[in-house]
Amino acid sequence: MKANTEYRYNRLTWAEINDAIAAAIVDEATDEDASATEDDGKDPNAVALGRKGGAKGGPARAKKLSPERRREIARQAAAARWAKRDELGASE
Repeated sequence: MKANTEYRYNRLTWAEINDAIAAAIVDEATDEDASATEDDGKDPNAVALGRKGGAKGGPARAKKLSPERRREIARQAAAARWAKRDELGASE
């Protein structure tokens, strides 16, 4: 039987946790912060505005959709999740 953690999409595996701890130890030991050295070239003000608009977009779209269309979208999403699960071999 396979470990349960392999099929959890929203949880970290033990290997990922260990990697994160190791990276934090190395960063602290070398006084480096990887996120501080990265420059993605994005304007922070533009990013904030985009995030603000994104927060409004989902609820506004849902309000415009009919109940039948929302149901159809939900069915498609569920089918995609199940297909993804089956590809990983979780149905064994």
